[in-house]
Amino acid sequence: GAGQAAVDGRVRAGRQCAADGQFGSGAVLRFVPPLAALSAAEVTFDGGAQARARPIAPLLEALGVLGVDITGSGLPFAVHGRGAVPGGTVAIDASASSQFVSGLLLSGAAFTDGLTVVHTGTSVPSAPHIAMTVAMLREAGVEVDDATANRWHVRPGPIAARRWLVEPDLSNSVPFLAAAVVTGGMVRIAGWPRVSVQPAETILGIVRMLGSTVQQEDSHLDVNGAPGYRGFDVDLHDVGELAPAVAALAALAAPGSVSRLTGIAHLRGHETDRLAALRTEINGLGGDCVETPDGLVITAAPLHPGTWHSYADHRMAMAGAIIGLRVPGVEVEDIGTTAKTLPDFPELWTDMLGRG
Repeated sequence: GAGQAAVDGRVRAGRQCAADGQFGSGAVLRFVPPLAALSAAEVTFDGGAQARARPIAPLLEALGVLGVDITGSGLPFAVHGRGAVPGGTVAIDASASSQFVSGLLLSGAAFTDGLTVVHTGTSVPSAPHIAMTVAMLREAGVEVDDATANRWHVRPGPIAARRWLVEPDLSNSVPFLAAAVVTGGMVRIAGWPRVSVQPAETILGIVRMLGSTVQQEDSHLDVNGAPGYRGFDVDLHDVGELAPAVAALAALAAPGSVSRLTGIAHLRGHETDRLAALRTEINGLGGDCVETPDGLVITAAPLHPGTWHSYADHRMAMAGAIIGLRVPGVEVEDIGTTAKTLPDFPELWTDMLGRG
């Protein structure tokens, strides 16, 4: 029915197939190769310039250690499936992306000897996403031991079919929540879950930190913005996807107040180098944004009209839309790139403004 999808879990790829597209999705690049290794096919992966710039080598090296035959160390590369993956223990530096770990864990139960992943680098960014992966695997009957920090063990065994209710992506709500914050208005989000596997409280915590009030009912969430707010310090290591929107909030804080966004060095390897992009775009409108080794320091300043470039990055485009709420004459280049995660974003944004 509408809004539903059925997935046949049997891996039945033919002798040769390709996963080729002009995508920049890290999830596709990091979740599908381990699955392809379980097929009896040669699967070739390629993508556009944006995809080719995203980190993938640590995952391919890890798959090689686990017994997978791979040609290439980056896009394009080919996985030569043999119908089975030996598995075992692998050390991987997932400092660039939690998806390196999640991508392995999702297929690990189907490996002959199971899987043990040991993270060797500094802290893993967006660690809650790994916790989400582990929770879902357990719901599907997979035994996962994550009792030791930076170590995950998946026992070999069946992955049970089941019916899943997929939560809405709460990160897509952040521009709308930010709209209430920067305008001092009220925004209502329909369908906000009372219990979520996503970092909902972290998102709402940022909103509350800036003086907004949050009220949740059974069917919706209301956010009322305060008349204004000052700069702030926030560690976004676990929720790096929020950084562009939070940077926009920082740029629109009380003039002269300083915000420090930390823990997001890994954003240099996202759809674009988001730290450089945010610095360039905020400063291009007259702002004061400085890169640090692990984040941004933004001193709020009066902004002027101009073009906000999206870099074919949905989060950057949404950040520009937030800026435009307070700065007349800001044009977001390629707002259509928001279709990657929210195809109706322009219509939803326009509808929200029409209700104001």
